[in-house]
Amino acid sequence: MKDYKKDFPLLQDHSLVYLDSAATAQRPYSVLEAEQEFYKKSNSNPLRGLYRIGMAATDAYEGARERVRAFLNASSTEEIIFTRNTTESINLVAYSYGLTRLKQGDEILVTIAEHHSNLLPWQMVAAQTGAKLVFLECEKDGSFLEKNIEAAVSEKTKLAAIGHISNVLGSVAPVEKIIKLVHQKGGVVLVDAAQSAPHITVDVEKLDADFLAFSGHKLMAPMGIGVLYGKKALLQKMPPFLRGGEMIDKVTREGAIYTQLPHKFEAGTVNAAGAVGLAAAIDYMEQVGIENIQKREQELTKLAFEQMQQIPYLKILGSTKPEEHHGILSFTIEGVHPHDIASILDESNIAVRAGHHCAQPLLEYLGDKVTTRASIAFYNDEEDIEHFIACLKEIRRRMGYGD
Repeated sequence: MKDYKKDFPLLQDHSLVYLDSAATAQRPYSVLEAEQEFYKKSNSNPLRGLYRIGMAATDAYEGARERVRAFLNASSTEEIIFTRNTTESINLVAYSYGLTRLKQGDEILVTIAEHHSNLLPWQMVAAQTGAKLVFLECEKDGSFLEKNIEAAVSEKTKLAAIGHISNVLGSVAPVEKIIKLVHQKGGVVLVDAAQSAPHITVDVEKLDADFLAFSGHKLMAPMGIGVLYGKKALLQKMPPFLRGGEMIDKVTREGAIYTQLPHKFEAGTVNAAGAVGLAAAIDYMEQVGIENIQKREQELTKLAFEQMQQIPYLKILGSTKPEEHHGILSFTIEGVHPHDIASILDESNIAVRAGHHCAQPLLEYLGDKVTTRASIAFYNDEEDIEHFIACLKEIRRRMGYGD
């Protein structure tokens, strides 16, 4: 396998086995350098300074927007809104579209597998508008039956908010099918692509998504930069989410006239360095190649999955097919709390996540309130997996069991 670790400063510590990329990815040198170069050479407020470095900052910021547009295959940079993260992007739609368009009797469709970030905003919208929150339940392997999808979508479905890939099971939701059905009924669909954008091709034109959100930090970009894609026709009719500097054309004592897209939704000083870092992350990702990323992650996931299956008392949640996990392996070990598993693995310098993974309704539905999650990225290698498996085999013995 190609050694991608050489591109990541934190992974130069070869004793570290980082298996928490679903929470946040590592940053390659090229991303850190791009962010640093912005501050070293163009550190000024974009869109405001009519001097050389001010215009350079604006060019860098808007160049990053174009890079994201191409990455998502959006039709216009006006459809690309920079936010802090997926959570803020979803909240923007909830406040600016949900609260202004939904009413009593309308339905909001979500799946039982949603991350809290794609659930709590819609609970708020339902509570404030009188709309009803409808849950589409998955099978135990994370799949969705077509008959259940068709039964869940009705003339009352005015908005659906669907996670593209589950952060617990790694399973892919049938977003194309849901989008088509909701559109036939006159509703709109938001896709939470936080887990999909770093790992598979996300084409908003092909999906025909009305809104789509993702976080830069899961895609090897800096923390604090996120993206909301929205169809121009919808964004134009939506009021600003936040109000303040740089999102206005004119302000009087009585009110304001807001500027055009996309800046209407980007109040205040923007995270220009983060946007530049995101553009660099996309460049790096495409340099590696999405096909190579998928292939390598599938190979490593299969290796880990098959060896984990051989460990007594260990249960992997979700599909029995490793290729349907997209690098995410949530598991339990009988008699050992997930927090203890994570702590013991940490003693061997293996980083995994333990808890409810901000998906409590899903875990309760599956019968496991907490799990341990190992999430694999293309910069992992076979040695990482071998060390992880060897330590897993020792967990119960370390906890005092005889096996």
